[in-house]
Amino acid sequence: MNTEKLSQRLEAVANYIPEGCRLADIGSDHAYLPCYAVKRGMIPFAVAGEVAEGPYQSAKSQVEAEGLNDKINVRKGNGLQIISVDEVDCITIAGMGGALITNILEEGKEKLGTIKRLILQPNISAITIRSWLNKNGWVLIAEEILEEDEKIYEILVAEKGDSKERRELDLQKELLFGPFLLKQKSAVFKKKWLGELKNWQRILAQLENAAATEETIEKKNELIEKIKMVEEVLDH
Repeated sequence: MNTEKLSQRLEAVANYIPEGCRLADIGSDHAYLPCYAVKRGMIPFAVAGEVAEGPYQSAKSQVEAEGLNDKINVRKGNGLQIISVDEVDCITIAGMGGALITNILEEGKEKLGTIKRLILQPNISAITIRSWLNKNGWVLIAEEILEEDEKIYEILVAEKGDSKERRELDLQKELLFGPFLLKQKSAVFKKKWLGELKNWQRILAQLENAAATEETIEKKNELIEKIKMVEEVLDH
């Protein structure tokens, strides 16, 4: 992977970056994504943010090597602290856990007022991000699921807007599976949820042999509900 040819995962993220926007790529690593977007003329300006010294230096070196110092600003800092209000229009956060991405968004809420689009690629726990978006006035406009190097990734694209009222069960399903991915039901989607189903069934079988405490009963009921939802989705 380099700034000419991104990984399949990052290329999918890049496809959702609006033409001509000002981008902040949080957790930019080698700054491949902003370099790629600037070099292709997709965007005029980007901020590449990194919290750790090693990746920060890697990003700086990459931007310098590409001769893009005038168009990509590499900054060291935590989450959205590296940008100021109204500095960018679009934020990408890729390659982290859903809980960490949600935490970054929550802690940087005051920076999101002028943001037009969020492009988020969690490695795990996309449901955490969907729940946060739903509660904070963001609506999913697109989703993608793909497999690369035997790992399954989800990409969530959100813009500001009011979520339409949904029945509680429908909302639970949409948060867990993703409203767009649920409609598409691609082969990768089915593979992911078959894997989750087997894992939950295995855990449930173990809990059947555990002592019947309040905690284990609650956990069993939660798993039974999830298993039922997955089975329904995969059967239809």
